[in-house]
Amino acid sequence: MPDALPVESSDTWMPCADGVKLASRVWKPSTPGRWPVLLVRQPYGRAIASTITAAHPHWYAQQGYAVVVQDVRGRGDSAGQFEGFAQEALDGATAVQWARSLPFADGKVGTYGFSYQGLTQVLGSADMAPPDAMAPAMTGLDERLHWASDGGAHRWALGLGWALQLAAETVRRRGDRDAWQAIRRSLESGQFLMEGMALLERHDPNGMGLGWLHLDPREPHGWRCHHPPPALLRQPMLLIGGWLDPHLCGVLDLLERSRACGGSAKLLVGPWTHLNWNGGIDQLQLAFFDRHLRGREPTKMPAACALGDLTSGAWVPAPAAPHPSLVWGLRSGGLAAINANEGQLTEAGKGGGAVWLVHDPWRPCPGRGGHLALEAGLVERGDIDQRSDVACFTSAPLPQDVQLCGRPELVVDLAADQLGHDLCGALSVVRAGGSQVLQLCTGVSRWLGHDALTVQRRRLQFQPLLATLRAGECLRLSLAAAAWPQIAVNPGDGYHPRGLTGPDHRVITLQFSLQEAQLHLKPLTSAKLC
Repeated sequence: MPDALPVESSDTWMPCADGVKLASRVWKPSTPGRWPVLLVRQPYGRAIASTITAAHPHWYAQQGYAVVVQDVRGRGDSAGQFEGFAQEALDGATAVQWARSLPFADGKVGTYGFSYQGLTQVLGSADMAPPDAMAPAMTGLDERLHWASDGGAHRWALGLGWALQLAAETVRRRGDRDAWQAIRRSLESGQFLMEGMALLERHDPNGMGLGWLHLDPREPHGWRCHHPPPALLRQPMLLIGGWLDPHLCGVLDLLERSRACGGSAKLLVGPWTHLNWNGGIDQLQLAFFDRHLRGREPTKMPAACALGDLTSGAWVPAPAAPHPSLVWGLRSGGLAAINANEGQLTEAGKGGGAVWLVHDPWRPCPGRGGHLALEAGLVERGDIDQRSDVACFTSAPLPQDVQLCGRPELVVDLAADQLGHDLCGALSVVRAGGSQVLQLCTGVSRWLGHDALTVQRRRLQFQPLLATLRAGECLRLSLAAAAWPQIAVNPGDGYHPRGLTGPDHRVITLQFSLQEAQLHLKPLTSAKLC
């Protein structure tokens, strides 16, 4: 690698068409010259600069780039009113054009960043000249499906936590120190899980996060789904996701949209959570930008598709489709909810029996780890599986190594005795001898109304995964009727829940008919991956 260039930084302001000015910080080589620009637009204060998951902009500037990190409208030191994602298409188009025209710019613009910063990259106007290369990470276009909910249930802990983080910036800009402290105390103590809605109503009643919590996550009506211009989706794109990140399905959706528009987006999915990328991908990201912004052919480029295995740690190309033999039936003599070792994952077509599971709202089953937890990740869940409100189905020890790659789905006939119920599942690997039950992925689904009372075929979608199970290990499916605080506890009265258990919450009994039940893997995406 060539010697690092000396770097200087400064603040500047971007004018918008309506007169609003957006604060921006620039890191660039201090030697004479013009440089390709890397643009990051985010709502958390430009000094943070996506360093939670990426190298500091100073490092990119040392490699010969100008990095511009911008406070979006109404955040940090930027003027204007913050209106969430709705504002970013117009401001983003302006920012790309402005970045090209900076006096130190060579005309090429790339974008990077994760989460909010990921979505700001792929929003724009139809008449804009799109960025020359993009690296959107852990993001999605559908605010309902990719940001706010899973399986018809609001992401309670994650949604409230993020909404309150945004609200804290709103009250800071107002100079309301007492409100900021109240929000911070609630988040640190965990009280926000119970009082978060009231805090949002009081301090940020027009905020995007509270707006999501007031919408029905089972229906698309009222929700915003963004539609980037096709020309933007055709640009070189490095899409970055994590198996334990809540936005993974949004990344896979972006891949499909890019390919449908004639783009050739690359896909990189690692064994990562939203905030922990196990050392980051900055060298790969730099190689991607070197090729598309500087015309260089680096020695190490991201593959067209590379997937990091959750259990082995190996990086592999994606299989064309899940192996057709990876289909299981469910069998129990009725004790799967009282004896974690009684229920079986069997060969397809050999399932049967019935299971009754009782959800007591006084002691709801906890959610742990996975993609929806505040502390996301791979976790041990053997103690949860020992609860009598969790039904477990475990395979025989595997005769050989098995790679699970795809979107797990459970199909099962199920009825409740109340007007609403949730179904919360986990897939785990049981280590040889039962020494560990390592949770790999989770899924949730919610049903409300009279349909919950009748036996119907229900579908439970799990977070996509890639994991290798070794010979002698077992696969386990665990089912419960709650995952607190990842989703709010279902009251059983047909209405959406708004938090933890209350005095009107009902005991809910679920009856599973296993004769036709099936656990199978669907492809990761309809797009060709490699």
